[in-house]
Amino acid sequence: MIRVAVFEDNKHLREVFQLLLNNTAGYTCAGAYPDCSNVINDITTSPCDVVLMDIEMPGMNGIEATTLVKKNFPELHILIQTVFYEDEYIFNAICAGASGYILKSTTPAGYLEAISEVKAGGSPMTPGIARKVLELFKTNLQPLAPAKDYNLTNQEKKVLQLLVTGKSYKLIAADLFVSIDTIKSHVRNIYSKLHVHSGTEAVSLAIRDKIV
Repeated sequence: MIRVAVFEDNKHLREVFQLLLNNTAGYTCAGAYPDCSNVINDITTSPCDVVLMDIEMPGMNGIEATTLVKKNFPELHILIQTVFYEDEYIFNAICAGASGYILKSTTPAGYLEAISEVKAGGSPMTPGIARKVLELFKTNLQPLAPAKDYNLTNQEKKVLQLLVTGKSYKLIAADLFVSIDTIKSHVRNIYSKLHVHSGTEAVSLAIRDKIV
């Protein structure tokens, strides 16, 4: 069961997310809140596995809240959902510690898949966002040194390269003709060898150190 906390100021959307989560097997809404004024207390009182975080809310915005939540709950997965496509929002959200970034135009099924993927350690991104992330990292993260050897196997490098392009575990598994469980195993090994804890960290390191 994936417990999801929703932070969304739009009452209608908030209720839609609650209904979607509570009426889908394997998901439950741990809490739904109109703002982040008590975000730490909210999460402490109603523990969750994934936070579905809006960006624009009254008072503390979603990016500021993401920074605060990651500071207090470093292992918690945060999925940003917004109408904004601007580079600054995307880059700031990732730097704040978000594990994924999807647009509100995403279908209900897409939301559920993204929540499941981020819980499994992936970094779901709406198509088009991944390309922007690549451009942003290339612009903002300059290589600190020549390519390093992290002892990745050829298959792990292929998986990492596909993660860099923004593909989901399901699509990577299809491309490499293996099971999703096999991909998850490769990703765990990649995280361990790169000493990172999320897909966004792995992608930024891969680009910065020219691993793939």
